Amino acid sequence: MYRGWPRFSVLIVVLMALGLPVSRAAGPTSKSHPDLSGVWSWYIEPGKSPFARPGSGANLPLTPEGRQKVAEYRALVSPTSDNPGAHCLGSGMPESMIFSGGYPMEIIQRPEQITVVYEAHSEIRRLYFGAKVIPESDRLPARNGYSIAHWEGQTLVVETGSLKEQEDQTYAHGEQAKIVERYHLETGAKGAKVLVAEMTLTDPQFYTKPVTTEKKWAFDPKGILLPYECNEEAWLDRLEELKKQKAGAAPAAANHKE
Repeated sequence: MYRGWPRFSVLIVVLMALGLPVSRAAGPTSKSHPDLSGVWSWYIEPGKSPFARPGSGANLPLTPEGRQKVAEYRALVSPTSDNPGAHCLGSGMPESMIFSGGYPMEIIQRPEQITVVYEAHSEIRRLYFGAKVIPESDRLPARNGYSIAHWEGQTLVVETGSLKEQEDQTYAHGEQAKIVERYHLETGAKGAKVLVAEMTLTDPQFYTKPVTTEKKWAFDPKGILLPYECNEEAWLDRLEELKKQKAGAAPAAANHKE
C-alpha cells in the first residue's frame, strides 16, 4: 500500500505520529538559506597584497574618552611590545572576525545555531537563533560577546553585545558596544565562492559615529583547521626551566654533603 510513497513522506508521517517536530527532518540547513558550512580562508583581492589588512584603525572617530583610554593602554604596553596573543589570549570581537592573524575559520551550520571556529587561538563563537537565545540578564560579558543571528533572505545578520571593554584591538570598544555583521555570498574574480561580511560597530562611549568595515573569505573545499596550542609552548618552556633549576641544584647538594 505504501510502496509508492516517497521515503521522505513516510518519515514525516512517522514523526507526526511520534509527536516530533517535522522541521527537524529537513536536514541541517534550510533550502531557503545559503549553506555557509566549511572552511574559509582569507580572500585576496586581485592586484592587492596578500598581507594587506582588511580593515584599518587609522583616523577612527574616537570620542575624547575613547581616545584617552586607547592612549593610556598603548603607553602602558608599548615599552614591552606586549599584546594579548603573546600571552595566549584570543583577540575577541571584532578583531577575531576581521583579522584572526591571517588564519582560516570553519563554520558549522545548524538551524538553531551557527558555530564559528577561528584557527587562531582556537577561538569559538556561537551564533544563536530563536529559542536558543537566552535573556539578556543571563548573559555574561566576554571578549567575543554574545551573538544572536537571524536571516534576512539570503543574508545572515549577526548582532553581538555583552562585550568586555578592550583597548587592545584595532577597533577598541567599551562594554556598551554593539556589533552588527551582515554575511552574504558572492563569486570572486576567478569564480571562487566568496563570503563577505559587512561590519558596523556602534559604541557611544568610544566613537562619535558608527564604524564600518568589510572582510572577505574564500571557500576552501579541501581546507582543515590545524591545532593551535599556544599554551603548550609556554608549558614546555616551563618544563625546561624546571630541568635547569634541578640540574643547578644537584651540584650544590653534592657540595653540601662533602
